[in-house]
Amino acid sequence: MVLPDLSFLIACMLGAALGMALLLLIMGIRGVRVSPGRPATRTARLLRLLRSPAVSGRIAAGVGVFAATLVFTRWPVAAAGLGALVVTWPVLFGGTRAEQQQIARLEALVVWTEALRDTIAAHASLEQAIPATAGNASPVIRPALVRLVGQIRARVPMDKALLNLAAELDDASADLVIAALILNVRRRGDRLGEVLSGLAAAAREELDMRRRVSAGRAEIRRGAQIVVLITIAFTVFLVMFGGTYVEPYNTGAGQVALVVVVAMFAAGFAWMRKLSGSAPAQPFLIRPGRPVDPAEVTLVATLTGRADQLTPGRDTRR
Repeated sequence: MVLPDLSFLIACMLGAALGMALLLLIMGIRGVRVSPGRPATRTARLLRLLRSPAVSGRIAAGVGVFAATLVFTRWPVAAAGLGALVVTWPVLFGGTRAEQQQIARLEALVVWTEALRDTIAAHASLEQAIPATAGNASPVIRPALVRLVGQIRARVPMDKALLNLAAELDDASADLVIAALILNVRRRGDRLGEVLSGLAAAAREELDMRRRVSAGRAEIRRGAQIVVLITIAFTVFLVMFGGTYVEPYNTGAGQVALVVVVAMFAAGFAWMRKLSGSAPAQPFLIRPGRPVDPAEVTLVATLTGRADQLTPGRDTRR
């Protein structure tokens, strides 16, 4: 079986691109109505991601690589694989910038926690200490703290405002500090300074550990990038100078075999990405408007001795 003519493949690609462009144009003209009280849908998040200059630039580069590879080799599978590799390059071999942002956020949180502890030690209440320390906080978390101060001045209950801050920061280490503040608000304890000192010390230890782990992962990412570049260079050499060695890939059966080869390389790249990264710790505070896992409610009720107060079918949303 012989592959379709190159002009037919290019026409199909241009038709698909035209259809996608028309769809995006219609959606741009109609607009999307966003409800402030409803979380963004998956489609809305995807459209917002596509509007990003970095993502749209990678997509354009991937389309260019796809077209160039298709014209040069007439192998649609290889063209699709290289185009997808260009688009997903930061996902497969990136992550350093995201880790650095998490480290910077954690460092800013530690500094703010220590400032909050020192302000409370000067016999200031929590309602006074938060506005006093928000203006001098790191720019990484300052906007969230400024919004927290605005909610406090607007007479929003302190525990609810702190939960909103936790949802905005969306970090497990931040949840530890905010949980201590919420407990102090609800119970009005007098040892908040000692608790914040312990949390700040633990967060600094976590900060040092994250920096060491991030340095080790950066070396793994560089090694993975070198492997990929060598693989691509060797493939280009075979295509240019392989002669009869690569002729079987000009047939339909050869393209099917190439699908298997590309899938094996994709699995290897995904495995290297898994080795060079890890999932962040999940925050444990309840987010406003999100349902609570019934298993978590049962566990907390058991630990606090209130399991007998649970009723079947109870709504666990806050």
